[in-house]
Amino acid sequence: MLQHYERVDGSGYPKGLSGKDILLEAHIVIVSDVVEAMASHRLYRPALGIEKALDAITHKRGKLYYSDVVDACI
Repeated sequence: MLQHYERVDGSGYPKGLSGKDILLEAHIVIVSDVVEAMASHRLYRPALGIEKALDAITHKRGKLYYSDVVDACI
């Protein structure tokens, strides 16, 4: 599924899809991926924590991430 790189506002890739053109499953993967990546330790940086991850998706709710999926994640 390549749609997990798309964003609600159309700023993603590879096709620049937006809103309802993105599968619901992809919206779920998008939000899950962001939260997991930010909350987890990486070789190049320590974990930022779940609170910062949830703040980040909340801040971009409706812009980059589908509002219903962000709400369900929170």
